[in-house]
Amino acid sequence: PEGDGQMRFSDPSQYIMDDPEKGIFRVHRDVYTDPDLFEMELKNVFEGTWVYLCHESQVQNPFDFYCTKIGRRSVIVSRDENGELHAFFNTCRHRGATLCQTEMGNTKYHVCNYHGWAYDASGKNIDIKDKAQGCYTEAFDEQDHNLIPLPCFDSYQGLIFASLNPDVPSLDEHLGEAKILLDLVAEQSPEGMEVVPGRSDYTYNANWKMQMDNGMDPYHLTSTHSTFMKVVQRRQDGDSDNEQVTSPDFRDRFTMDAGMYTFKNGHSMIWNDHPKPETMPFWGMIEEVRKKVGDEKAKWMARSRNITIFPNLQFNDSTSLVLRTYIPHAPNRTEMKVYSFAPVNEPDEFRTIRVRQHEDFFNSSGMATPDDTICYSDCQEGYMSYPADYLQSFERGMANLIEGPDEEAKRLGFKPATSLFGNFMDQGETSYHGPYRQWARLMRAGHNTDQPLAAE
Repeated sequence: PEGDGQMRFSDPSQYIMDDPEKGIFRVHRDVYTDPDLFEMELKNVFEGTWVYLCHESQVQNPFDFYCTKIGRRSVIVSRDENGELHAFFNTCRHRGATLCQTEMGNTKYHVCNYHGWAYDASGKNIDIKDKAQGCYTEAFDEQDHNLIPLPCFDSYQGLIFASLNPDVPSLDEHLGEAKILLDLVAEQSPEGMEVVPGRSDYTYNANWKMQMDNGMDPYHLTSTHSTFMKVVQRRQDGDSDNEQVTSPDFRDRFTMDAGMYTFKNGHSMIWNDHPKPETMPFWGMIEEVRKKVGDEKAKWMARSRNITIFPNLQFNDSTSLVLRTYIPHAPNRTEMKVYSFAPVNEPDEFRTIRVRQHEDFFNSSGMATPDDTICYSDCQEGYMSYPADYLQSFERGMANLIEGPDEEAKRLGFKPATSLFGNFMDQGETSYHGPYRQWARLMRAGHNTDQPLAAE
């Protein structure tokens, strides 16, 4: 849908009601539906801060490339013959045609299929077709014909990020305290981690923030995924002969310690103790990993954790470790990419279990993803049924919220902005506060150029 240029509020931050002293945190329905607000967040969020592109294992070898999008901007990540990574806008310098037509591959040269201009893996223009006969002027020769690099490009623990904002704070500053969350994922193997070949790629008919929210939402499990819970119970009771897929009894899981954290710049995590960590593929390497990272980190790796790195990277590390990223196409349409994430040189027996458990729950044909995406669509339609309202969400758990780190965070050595501790059923919806505060900050900064972009 096209917008009419008449947003409900002149100040985008008014879409978020945020008053911790009164126990209020509410999000307006327009945040998910307004086309003009969507265009604004493409500019101020996806083009205004760091976004996740891909993992280094997807461009592992010289001349490997990977294509993705930053908002609506198509980009290429490429590794040159010397092993150096580069990132460019996916557009030819001649007539602007899309240069790379496939998602990923390996090639020494990218050749535009319109007029044949060619570039090497470092982005250097190496051939202008029929240049000698082109009667070009000196002014043409003085131009830079190479591919246009992204303004900011960096990585952490093999995770590649970029920003279209040349004035964005460093990636290190953007990740901040959340770096330790990524360490818990990246250090699960002495040899590093990799994206397992193959992935789910699908679109759902709802806003991108529905996935951001749902990835941090334990509250929906007992209602949305009741069928999966019944299947798990049958497996626990011995009524299933599927030996490759194991899931802990949810009755045990609900009694385990659990918690939530929010961080500056929009990152967040939910966690709970795993009732049967030995069912995790990671458990087969636990002793080797413990020697490398220590007892406390190893304990956290054996917990179930859902991590959101604002705005578009999520890890779900429960039964199987999953990497999710998403691309907004419209207020009511989002593209999802879901990968299994695993240790390099993982033994075949553990890799098999990992992939089977990924397919069981997280795959687009699994027992959870269809449940979630239908709920996203139901929400999107429901928002339009009464669009003038603030949602009665995001306040569950606020009475137990504390500022700063709890004892669990202190033991691991990180400092979240807020903490919540209890058991699985005590977990609330406070993990959303960090992402929406960052959304409001970036939207307000983009709306008012005098507003500083420093972290709040």
